Formats: sequence, structure tokens, C-alpha cells
Amino acid sequence: MERVPFGSFARELNVHQDRISYNALVPEITYDAEGNELPHRPEALGVGAGDIYRLLRPYLSVRFIDQFRAVAPLALYLVLFQLFILRESVQDAWVISAGLVAVIFGLMLFMEGLKVGLMPFGESLGTSLPAKASLATVLIVVFLLGIGVTFAEPAIGALQTAGSLVSVERAPYLYSLLTEWTDVLVLSVGIGVGLAAVLGTIRFIYGWSLKPLIYITLVPVLGISGYMAFEPELAKTLGLAFDCGAVTTGPVTVPLVLSLGIGIASAAGKGSDSLSGFGIVTLASLFPIIAVMLLTLYVSLQTTPEQIIAAAAQMQAMSASEIPWYEATPGVEIIGGIRAIVPLVIFLLLVMLVLLRERLPNPKIIGFGIFLCVLGMCVFNLGLSYGLSKLGGQSGGLVPGAFTAIDAVRGSPLYFLTLGLGIAIGFAWLLGFGATLAEPALNALGMTVENLTNGSFRKSTLMYAVSLGVGCGIALGVAKIIFNIPIAVLLIPGYLIAIVLTVLSNEEFVNIAWDSAGVTTGPVTVPLVLAMGLGFGNALGAIEGFGILSMASIGPIIAVLSTGLWIRYKVEARHRKSEEDMKVIGNPSL
Repeated sequence: MERVPFGSFARELNVHQDRISYNALVPEITYDAEGNELPHRPEALGVGAGDIYRLLRPYLSVRFIDQFRAVAPLALYLVLFQLFILRESVQDAWVISAGLVAVIFGLMLFMEGLKVGLMPFGESLGTSLPAKASLATVLIVVFLLGIGVTFAEPAIGALQTAGSLVSVERAPYLYSLLTEWTDVLVLSVGIGVGLAAVLGTIRFIYGWSLKPLIYITLVPVLGISGYMAFEPELAKTLGLAFDCGAVTTGPVTVPLVLSLGIGIASAAGKGSDSLSGFGIVTLASLFPIIAVMLLTLYVSLQTTPEQIIAAAAQMQAMSASEIPWYEATPGVEIIGGIRAIVPLVIFLLLVMLVLLRERLPNPKIIGFGIFLCVLGMCVFNLGLSYGLSKLGGQSGGLVPGAFTAIDAVRGSPLYFLTLGLGIAIGFAWLLGFGATLAEPALNALGMTVENLTNGSFRKSTLMYAVSLGVGCGIALGVAKIIFNIPIAVLLIPGYLIAIVLTVLSNEEFVNIAWDSAGVTTGPVTVPLVLAMGLGFGNALGAIEGFGILSMASIGPIIAVLSTGLWIRYKVEARHRKSEEDMKVIGNPSL
């Protein structure tokens, strides 16, 4: 006989049970005139506005708060710095506030649509494609997907916005790339991402080490950079080229390409390595740099600075009435949002339906997710133009008033030179450090790294190393603008130091360090830092304000590699001490 605890026995005795006939729960059967049973059609449920609110509030509040935490602290920091340190009020405060709210809602809708609509595409393709297509076909799809996701990156729209802040007289090739050649520029970046995705997928399949790929990729990066650095007009575009590498590794490119690549590697039986997912972010940030520099060289062969300046003067002479609605705000933001998502969706549908001949799983849910992506991208683009870029450009244009006289700040310089420079560079460092430390993707990367290294590389250590590297990188980028330092003077030595540290480091730390730069360039940080740098440069009369993002990318690579070497040194020292202690125990006579 089974023993039952007395508490359970008493509880069963107190349970009240009612017997209900099944017939009382189902509707009465009805028949037609011929005696045939009629199917039951239940009435539609009536859901009021209050019911919808109660159902959606817990769901939406979490997603809203996630994006609010990414946007609000940065915006509040800039506003408070402007009010209390620079003693200037925020111009167009209500417009900027509405723009920031649009950024939050746009990102919320976009990220939800990405999760519900676009991500299932990548997962389905990664599972089905290797089984139904040859390797060559798979790599072509990966390449085209890399191009498509680049256009869909929220931060890529910040490049076109940045073009309006560049002076055509001072940097004609840079101005041309960001205005006349904008679509080709984004396509070039996409081609770079596509090639990186192809190489990353092949690496997944054959288990190649990341180190040789980094060395091979950096040869043309540094070689072309060195050549362009000695050409005065071409040197002005180097900051843009390296910044484009930072823009690509966002919330669309990395998950979609990575899920497809790992799916292909798993299908090939080579995806079991715990570090197999690392490396593609590194390649996706280096290849676009090469692509943009090659595009710049091509543009320089097609036109001269004088022709660019003349063409720009003709465009500026056009009246506002002659500009079509789709090239003026808000039409340009809406068209840009649609154009970013719809071609990618059409491509994925063609692959799914024509190449794989599979039905779309959950078409209504995926269709709703795609609708959210398009709507979110349009709203985000509007918020970018009226909120983030406006606030970043305004704050960046006022910070130089701390150490030099500018028209926008009354009574400038506000502080003596040394203190003012310290405030400006400290402002940039704190912005980079705080924004990176609050980045959700960095927290997720830290947990992954701690698990992969069995706790030797703690999450907090990685987060502080990356944040410190980004902070120092942004501070150096601002110093580059203040002191008019050529970007090549900072970037080329920075990458050479990174190469030396890469040679000395273990494979796992190399994978982690080079990928860590990708998590620091989210859809909020990129347009804000871009606009701040360009506003800073315009206030000081600098030729261009690019390069801050590229310094923010190389900084964490050096910081994490250095930290990894220090951790390895401590672990080896601990092992040596343990071995010495064991020898002493084994030889008591000593």
C-alpha cells in the first residue's frame, strides 16, 4: 500500500469537485432541412480597447524599457553637460525630445519585427540551404544576404545624414561619397560584408584559425591607407572608410549572417567548436574598409575636386520647390526605411520559394514581423534626423566652447585652455565608457566569454576592458579633431600594435578581442557619435569629423588583447607556483 503524507490526504479531502456533462460544454447540434449536421461557427470574441491594453502592456513595456535604457542615459548626459558645463540651453528641445521618442519606439518596433519576422528567415535558410543546394550556391546566397542586411542596418542611414554636415569646399571627395555616391557607398559596404560572410562561412566549414585571416586582411587595409594618407584630398576620406567598418556590425547583420553561417557549418558537421561563432564580426568590419577605400580611389579617377564643387553649387542653387518629396524630409526617411527592408525580404522569399521550394513557415506571423521592421525603420529614421543626429551635432558643436572662442557659446572660452581641453576630452571619454558599459550586447558577450573560458576571463573584466578601450578611443578621436591630427597617424600604429598583440595571444582571446569591437557600435551610439564628431569638427573649422568611431573600434581590441595577455600571465604564474609547491611536498628533505 502506498503511503500518502497526511497534508496531501487532508488537501484531497477538502477539494470540491463538480461533475459537468460534456454536452453542457458544447453547442447544440443543428441540422439542415435534409437532416445533415451543420458545422458550428462560433461567434468572434469581443475584445475592447481596455482588454487590448491589458494584454499588450506587460509585453510592450519590457521592450520599450530596453530601448529607453539605451537612448535616455546618453541623451540625458548630453543635455546635462550642455546645461551645466557649457551653460547653454538645448535648442529645439521639443523637436529633439519628439525625435528621441521616435528613436525609442522605432527601435522597439524594429527589434521586435527582426525577432519575429526576419530572424526565422535566417534560421530556416541556415538549416535548409546546405541540404538542398551546392556549396557554390550557398556561398552566393550568403554573399547576397550580406549585401541585403547592410542596407537594412538602422545605423547605415546615419551616413547620409552626416553628408549634410560636410563642407564640399574643404573635403570634395568626402562630400561626393556622402551625397552623390551614397547608394554606391552603402553597396560597397554591403559587398564588403558579403565577402566577409562568405569567408566567415568557409572558415566555419573548414575550421580555419582567425589569426591568418586577420593578417591577410590587414595587409590591404594598411597598404591602401598608407597610400591615401600621402594624397591630401584622399586622406580626408580615411576616417569615413574606417567608420564604415564600425557601422556594419549592428543588430541586423550579425544575427542574420551568423545564424546562416553557423547553420551551414553545423550541417557540414563542423559547427561543434564553442568558438565557431566568433570571427565573422571581425571580418565584417574589416572588409568594408577596403571596399570604401577602393570606391574612393575609383571616384578620384572619375572626377576632380573642382568638378565636385561646381556640381554641388548647382544643386544648392535649386529651390526647395524643385526638390521632389521623396528627397526631402520626411519623405526621404520613409522611402529609406521601406527600401532598407523590402528588397531584403523579397530576396529571402525568392530563395525560400524558388531555390529551396519550401513553404514559408507561419506566414502571417512572419508577415507581421516584416511589417513591424518596415514601420520601425521608418520611425527610427525620422527620430534619427530630428532627435539623435540633431542632439549629437548640437552638443558636439558646443563642446569646443569650453577651451576656444566660438560664436555658438556666449563668453567662450568658458575655461582656461588646459582645463577646457580636459573637459572636452573627458566629456568624450565618459560618453564612450558609459555608453559601452550600458550596452546590452556587451553584457551578453561577457557572459558568453566567461562560460567559454571557464571563468578565467570574467564578465566584469571584459566589460570594463571594452568600455575602457572605447572611452579612450573616442577621446583620441576627439583629440584628433581638436589638434588636427591625421587619422592615419593614429589608426596605422593602432592596428600595428593590435597585430603584435594578436601574434602573442591565444586563439580564443584573439577571437574575443577582435569581435568585441562590434558590440560597441549599436544603432544609437553610431549616429550619435557620428553627429557629435561632425558637429565638433564644424565648430573648430576642421576639415572633417570622421574617425571617432574607428578609434572606438581599435581601442577595445587593444584593451581586450592586453587584458588577455595579463590573464594568461597570471594563470601561468599560478600554475608554476603550484608545480613548485608540489615539488616541495614531494621532496620533504628540501
